[in-house]
Amino acid sequence: MTDIKQYVKDAEAKMAQAVNHLDELLGRIRAGKASPKILDGVKVSYYGNNVPLSSVASVNTPDAKTILITPWEKALIKEIEKAILNSEVGITPDNNGETIRLNIPPLTEERRRQLVKQAKQEAESAKVGVRNARREAIDLIKKSIKEGIPEDLGKDTEMDVQKLHDKYIKSLDELTASKEKEIMTV
Repeated sequence: MTDIKQYVKDAEAKMAQAVNHLDELLGRIRAGKASPKILDGVKVSYYGNNVPLSSVASVNTPDAKTILITPWEKALIKEIEKAILNSEVGITPDNNGETIRLNIPPLTEERRRQLVKQAKQEAESAKVGVRNARREAIDLIKKSIKEGIPEDLGKDTEMDVQKLHDKYIKSLDELTASKEKEIMTV
C-alpha cells in the first residue's frame, strides 16, 4: 500500500525539480536588467579547479544597468575576466585593476524576441520532464494493479498524479509568462 503512494511522492519530487531547474535557467537569461543570476553559469579557474564565480568574488548590482564584480584576491581579476569572455554571457567586461564592471546594454526588439523564444524552449523541456515523471508514475501504478493492488486505489492514485502534473505545468506556464513579460518590458 505504502509503495503506491511513494510513486506519487517520487513523481512530485521530479516535477518540482523540473520547475526549479527552469527557474534557474530563466534567471540566467538576460532581460536587459542587471542581475547577478546572469553569471551563475560562469566558472573561474582557481588553483587548477573550475569554481563558480560567486566562490571567488562578490557580485553586486549597483544600478539597473551594471554588475560589479569584486574579486577576493586581486590576482584572480584576469581569470575572472577570461571566464566571462569565454562564457555565454555575451558581455565584454571592463577591468579597472581592482573590480570588473559589466555594463548591460539595452536589448533590441529582435534580441528580445530571441530571448522569449529561448525561454519558451526551456519551458517546453521542463514540461517534458514533468510529463515523463507522470508517465513513469502511472506505469508503476499500473504495474502495481497487475500485482494485486485494488484497481480503484490505483485509479485514485493515477488521478492524484494527474492533478500534480496539472499543478506543475501551470507553475511552469506562470514562470514562463512572467519571464516573457520581463524580457519584453522596455
